[in-house]
Amino acid sequence: MSYNPADVAWVLTSTALVMLMTPALAFFYGGLVRRKNLVSTLVQCIAIFAVVSLVWFFWGYSLVFGPSIGGIIGNLSLAGLNGITINQVNATYASGIPEILFFAFQLKFAAITPALIIGACAERIRFKSLLIFVVLWSTLIYSPIAHWLWNVNGWLHVLGAWDFAGGIVVHVAAGLSALAAALIVGRRKGCVYWKDQMKALDRKEAGAPAMGTEFKPTNIPYVILGAGLLWFGWFGFNGGSALAADGIAVSAVVATNLAAAAAAVSWMILDWVIKGKPSAIGISVGAVCGMAAVTAAAGYVNFTAAVIIGLAAGIISNLVANWRAGRSKIDDTLDVFACHGIGGIIGAVSVGLFATTLVNPAVNGLFYGNPAQLGIQVLAVIVVAAFAFVGSYLLLRLVDVFSPVRVSPKEEDEGLDLSQHGEEAYQLD
Repeated sequence: MSYNPADVAWVLTSTALVMLMTPALAFFYGGLVRRKNLVSTLVQCIAIFAVVSLVWFFWGYSLVFGPSIGGIIGNLSLAGLNGITINQVNATYASGIPEILFFAFQLKFAAITPALIIGACAERIRFKSLLIFVVLWSTLIYSPIAHWLWNVNGWLHVLGAWDFAGGIVVHVAAGLSALAAALIVGRRKGCVYWKDQMKALDRKEAGAPAMGTEFKPTNIPYVILGAGLLWFGWFGFNGGSALAADGIAVSAVVATNLAAAAAAVSWMILDWVIKGKPSAIGISVGAVCGMAAVTAAAGYVNFTAAVIIGLAAGIISNLVANWRAGRSKIDDTLDVFACHGIGGIIGAVSVGLFATTLVNPAVNGLFYGNPAQLGIQVLAVIVVAAFAFVGSYLLLRLVDVFSPVRVSPKEEDEGLDLSQHGEEAYQLD
């Protein structure tokens, strides 16, 4: 079967754009942590990309897109790209491109998803344990979820759940897994719960922590650079998910830009009102929240809906992040749950509300005469959220038995750059 050169060119470009998102995420996260953990945060993202690339080649692709076993998981008939030639087309998923390109494009999604999780346990997770967890998570959590939604015989796909570019598969799964990781790994040393601060101050204890104690980011320009590159790469993430150079791809790219802009502005305004100043970090994080939110819906909704999704994501994610920091005991270091988990949920539900066949003939939502779609989307979110959270919690417990997931207090004080890698970000002498 022949393929379309224009589609090949666009999906090749999108594959490169999505690959860029992993180092972009590394700088985005790296700028937010303390200097002694900068190198470790950067290298965790790159190492995860390398490890998951091999997992995807050897068995991951087959588990997701191979012939389905009861709608739950694929078999291993495509392991190691068995039987797939360089010019072969799989018309089931993308008739205009070689299957090997579809494999490469989907690899980038599989690789960046576990990298998102590390933001929740940054500055205190042991490198070896992280890599073991990533292999298990990619195999036992990501692969089933992606199969359920993206394999044509996956049970959620057959039920009618839609996820254009990974709002559920990537962001809900990573966000809830990050929440589990934050709970298992525990709070950073010196991360004081606000009620403990109040009690200590009320008792006037010696050495009581000052209100507002925080870990300041090491490099805000890195955060802005990372966010900008993520914004750029996300055009491939969402636009490339059309798997063709067509109007849906164009619509998804425009929707992505509008949602990112709307979320950046709504987060900025909320910060301005509550804190008195618009922070550079807040604007950057807001844009990422908007892109996470629109991912599930990008190829199904019109541009007005994209703006609404972005505005909602910027406000709701901001409120959740502030509640987590001020009112909970959870040390989700870089607010992965608030950004990606909440954003992914907003986007998935938005498909059930705003999807229209005027954009994509696949589906209508509640506001276009199909109220049942909202229920299906909510069900998909609940199932994936529960599976990702419980599965990740149990996997981390299992890994911890054989390889402690948290570094020692001494290693944490020293910083992961030196304790895990024997390197420093800056040689100031």
